[in-house]
Amino acid sequence: MNKHAGDTRAIGIFSNKWLNTALLANHAEQTIAVGWSGGADSTALLLTMQHSNYRIHAWHIDHAWRASSRQEAATLAQQAAAWNIPFYSARLPQPSGRNCEAEARSGRYKQFLTWSREQSISTLCLAHHADDQAETVYMRLLQGSAAHGCQGMRPSRTLEQLTLLRPLLHCPADAMKAVLKSMNISWLEDPSNRDLTLQRNRIRHRSFPTMQHAGYDPRTLFLRWQRQAARIHSHLEKQTDQLLDELYHNSTLQLPWQQWLASSPPVRARALQRMVAQLLGEGRTPGRRHIQLVEKWSMQHQRGGIDLSGCRISRKKKWLILEKR
Repeated sequence: MNKHAGDTRAIGIFSNKWLNTALLANHAEQTIAVGWSGGADSTALLLTMQHSNYRIHAWHIDHAWRASSRQEAATLAQQAAAWNIPFYSARLPQPSGRNCEAEARSGRYKQFLTWSREQSISTLCLAHHADDQAETVYMRLLQGSAAHGCQGMRPSRTLEQLTLLRPLLHCPADAMKAVLKSMNISWLEDPSNRDLTLQRNRIRHRSFPTMQHAGYDPRTLFLRWQRQAARIHSHLEKQTDQLLDELYHNSTLQLPWQQWLASSPPVRARALQRMVAQLLGEGRTPGRRHIQLVEKWSMQHQRGGIDLSGCRISRKKKWLILEKR
C-alpha cells in the first residue's frame, strides 16, 4: 500500500457525495473507530472520515485465516502511521473449521467491545456499501425471509455499549475503487473473497454476473426491494403495535383472544416474535415452523396449547396466554 494519500481532492468529492453526514451528525465531537480490513471499501471509509475532520481510530481484526495475515496487519500499521491515524490490531484464535464465518463474526465483535471499553469509544463505523446491501437482500430472499429480514443491514444499530454506523451504505463499490485509483491508493485483496464455498461469494461472482449478462442490474433490483421491504415492515409494525397495545404482562403475557383472531396472519406472526422476545429476552424468536403451527392452531380455535422453544402458547377462555416453560 502507498504511504502517502497524494491528492485528497478526490476524497473530498467522494465524501461530499456519498458520506451519510446526517447519520454521523450526533457523533462529530467524539472519537470514532473505523473497522479497517485494508480492503478498498474500508480504506475509502477511513480516508473519507479523516478528510471530513473526524477524530478516528483504525480497528483491525486479523482473523487468522491464512499465514500472510500477520504481515498484512503489520503493513496496515505502517500505513496508518503514515496517515497519522491511531491503529489497533488483534489476532483471533485459529478457527476450528466448523463455521469459520460465525466464529470470525463473534470474535470480531467481542474484540470491538473490548476496545470500546478500553478506549472509551462508543461509535464504530463499518464500510458496508450498496453492493453488500444488495447481496444481503438477495441472500435473505433465498433463505425465505419476510419483509423484516429483507430490510437488509441497518444504517445504525446498537451492540451493548457500542453504536455501529454504516455511513457508506448507499455508495456503490465501484465508486470507492475509482476514487482510490485516482489517488494512487492501493488496498489489500482478501483471497477468501474468491472462495466459492461461501454463499455471499457465489452470489457476488456467479449469480449477480449472470443477472447482469441477462440485462438486469442486481444492485438496482434488490435495493428497490429493500426499500419496499422497509415500507412493508413499517406498516406491519404499526399494526402490530396496535395489537400489542392490548397486551397484559404479569408472570405471563396475555392478549384478548378476539383481537388476536381478528388480526391478519402477518400481524399475528410479528406479534408472536415480539412477545417471545419480550418474555425470553432479545434474540429469542420463534422459527418458521413454530409460527406456522401457531397459525394453524389459531385458525382451529383450539383450547389447548403448543409448546415452543422455552415457552408455551395457549388459550384460556377469552385470553391468549404466552408463558415460560
